[in-house]
Amino acid sequence: MQQERILLVEDDISIVEMLTNHLAKEGFHVTAAYNGEEGVTTFQQKAFDMIVIDLMMPKLDGMEVIKLIRATSSIPILIMSAKDSDVDKALGLGFGADDYIAKPFSLIEMTARIKAGIRRATAYTHPVQQEERRNVLTFEQLTVDLDNFSAMKRDEDIKLTSKEFDILKLFITNPNRVFTKAQIYGFVWNDDYMGDENVINVHIRRLREKIEDNPSEPQYIKTLWGIGYKWAGH
Repeated sequence: MQQERILLVEDDISIVEMLTNHLAKEGFHVTAAYNGEEGVTTFQQKAFDMIVIDLMMPKLDGMEVIKLIRATSSIPILIMSAKDSDVDKALGLGFGADDYIAKPFSLIEMTARIKAGIRRATAYTHPVQQEERRNVLTFEQLTVDLDNFSAMKRDEDIKLTSKEFDILKLFITNPNRVFTKAQIYGFVWNDDYMGDENVINVHIRRLREKIEDNPSEPQYIKTLWGIGYKWAGH
């Protein structure tokens, strides 16, 4: 069985050694890059299944690396950083990262997040056969294929990250149900909500920008101030 390949962009040698050794035991092959420029170059030269990246990097910071990679690839990206603040989370995820883990982290949690990210990405790239697909929902100009993990607006593909699609799926499979931010975080991130409002806000905003004609006056994802969000498409 082929090993899944991780690009680890981290300048702390001790963290690189710890993660490389642990993930190797979990069946992953890890390639390390010790600064942002090396990370971009390595990504361009080799094929990977996931990127794990620190935000605070020499030569080219993590945010810039993510922007450059997102210009050409939808590979799952997991941010890790010692700066555990809502601002960092919102900025990082706003640039297109799929998930965030704060330092110090447990190796068990890191492994779980990596496996979840790769599993979602694999589902995107290995759809079921056409004759088996039945779970296609249409809302005016928006079409969502739940089995193929894809969405289209006016017959044009919409590029969604795995988290954006998970949020969209949560809404459209529970029409008119109101979800608080804590509930969205729990269902989509499968983790305890620690008041990370900016993470939810950024994902909702980016999702609206992709599916709504006018994101400032959304017709699909409605805000119930002080409560949460609900799906209003029909």
